[in-house]
Amino acid sequence: MRVDAHQHFWKLSRGDYSWLTPTPNFEKIYRDFLPEQLVPLLQEHNIDKTILVQAAATVEETEYMLQLYEEHDFIAGVVGWLDLEADSFPELFKEYQSREGFIGIRPMLQDIEDERWILRDDVLKNVELLVEDDFPLDILINPKHLDSIIELFKIFPQLRGVVDHLAKPYIKDRIISPWDEKIAEIASNKNVWCKLSGLITEDDHYDWKVENFKPYVNHCIEVFGKEKIMFGSDWPVCLLAGSYNDVYKSLLENISFTKDELDDLFGNNALKFYKLSK
Repeated sequence: MRVDAHQHFWKLSRGDYSWLTPTPNFEKIYRDFLPEQLVPLLQEHNIDKTILVQAAATVEETEYMLQLYEEHDFIAGVVGWLDLEADSFPELFKEYQSREGFIGIRPMLQDIEDERWILRDDVLKNVELLVEDDFPLDILINPKHLDSIIELFKIFPQLRGVVDHLAKPYIKDRIISPWDEKIAEIASNKNVWCKLSGLITEDDHYDWKVENFKPYVNHCIEVFGKEKIMFGSDWPVCLLAGSYNDVYKSLLENISFTKDELDDLFGNNALKFYKLSK
């Protein structure tokens, strides 16, 4: 089974995508993106299932995605949003754990002003519940957050986590240090995985080159290991810089894997991390 471990849907009329605005930066994706638009792309690339990831920091977004999960067989599971800072989190988390298709939580750390938000006492108290239930955390960050994530996994080494988009290294500026050292420290924890996703949007949107991604991809393969990495398209965000096929091909052109290793990258690893059956 082949899996795209990271994609989104949104419907602008829902009104809770605070980051998505009708500005030049986002004009290419400032419209609805729904399952019927993705299905042909999945078929073209022989992708059987996807992991649908939240794009708004609301419970309503989580409900919307779970509704889509119920309606579309290709959605293997939903990584939703719940407020990790709220006193009501324990009750809400218990409720959503009972919902079929709810397989992960993602706080939008990159959009929170406090770079150390994940280390607040009230947040840590709720993260501990994830640890106790072995429930995964998707980690959406920029390089400036890496120190906080290192600290988080020192506090909770048993937390099952996956770093989205390689932690968004500064590909456009060709900066690799100290990102490389810090991501390696995070990767040393056996419970932390990495999504090889979001690459083309971290380079120049109009002049990205496949070879620019190689040092970042190779480093993550080296430090996480081929057993802890997974492919994610980041569709439709990727459309800011290129097509679904551009994302797919740019990753393949930067790696040299055996068939079994490709099967892991494009499916098996995501199924293992999110504990999904085939």
